[in-house]
Amino acid sequence: MASYEIASIPGDGIGPDVVDAAMPLVEDAADEYDFSIETTRFDWGSERQLEHGEMMPADGLDRLADFDAIFLGAVGHPEVPDHVTLHGLLLPIRKGFDQYVCKRPNVLFDGIESPLRGYESGDIDFVVYRENTEGEYADIGGREHRGFEHETAVQSALFTRQGTERIVRAAFEAATEREGHLTSITKSNAQAHSMVFWDDVVDDVSEEFPSVDVERLLVDAAAMDLIRRPHEFDVLVASNLFGDILTDVGAQITGSMGLAPSGNIHPGDAYPSMFEPVHGSAPDIVGDDIANPLATVLSWSMLFEDLGEPEAADALWTAVSDQLADESAPRTPDLGGSAATGDVVADLRSRL
Repeated sequence: MASYEIASIPGDGIGPDVVDAAMPLVEDAADEYDFSIETTRFDWGSERQLEHGEMMPADGLDRLADFDAIFLGAVGHPEVPDHVTLHGLLLPIRKGFDQYVCKRPNVLFDGIESPLRGYESGDIDFVVYRENTEGEYADIGGREHRGFEHETAVQSALFTRQGTERIVRAAFEAATEREGHLTSITKSNAQAHSMVFWDDVVDDVSEEFPSVDVERLLVDAAAMDLIRRPHEFDVLVASNLFGDILTDVGAQITGSMGLAPSGNIHPGDAYPSMFEPVHGSAPDIVGDDIANPLATVLSWSMLFEDLGEPEAADALWTAVSDQLADESAPRTPDLGGSAATGDVVADLRSRL
């Protein structure tokens, strides 16, 4: 029987609430499909930042490196600036383990109402491939002359051929397995170096995938079209910043941030990948037992798929899909219900 070691970083706010609540269901799925998981908990995050001045210990990456995968809850605290939490935990893990694919599915599930008029179950179903280790989030730049009138800040984006080619190729490969349509998002009319370079790489890689239809959109047009015609999208590929912004649009038009899973993936065997729900830490509802656990469950589904356990992955995804389609099933307040987090998980366990 296969056995997997998973590093669990529940994080801040409702992160521990939903991570802990989902674990019995996750263990059920592993048992049902004849493998085991053992989780090791790391209480890293904003509380550690406030107490020790660091989000994770200096040897944090070394301690995570030998795990088969990493699960992250949520990060964010009202007393800790967001750039501190991001650069102290999430970005070091993404970059340190070369998790260059950020994969974000966006599905309008049966039983969920989109804020967009006229869209029903299955009408919206696309996936975003976001470059995850360089681009606009490269830590290149600095500030000079602080406190003076001529204070200056420089933030440089980094686009390498290797980094751009590999995310674009991953998106093309995904398109061949889906509907054969890929949309590349840039701002090449204004960013004549980095984004025109991106366009050139897309052209080069597209020659390897003649069956894939390629659409090119500027990011402002893409933001508009995700609202105007989301049903026409299949696979989108974008830089770190543009992918970050557009995936939040995708989560909203498919019903809720509470339904949005994410994978930070290193496709090889050298490093572990990391999976996370993309909702915030929601400090205002911590401990109220009303946080939506479904994005956590869907993220575990992606983790199982990455481990090579597709049956368990499908079982978790189907349990969520079936629950949402059932009008009598419990729902948390963000989805219009009044159920507790634990009630939602208990119902999922019965469906599994």
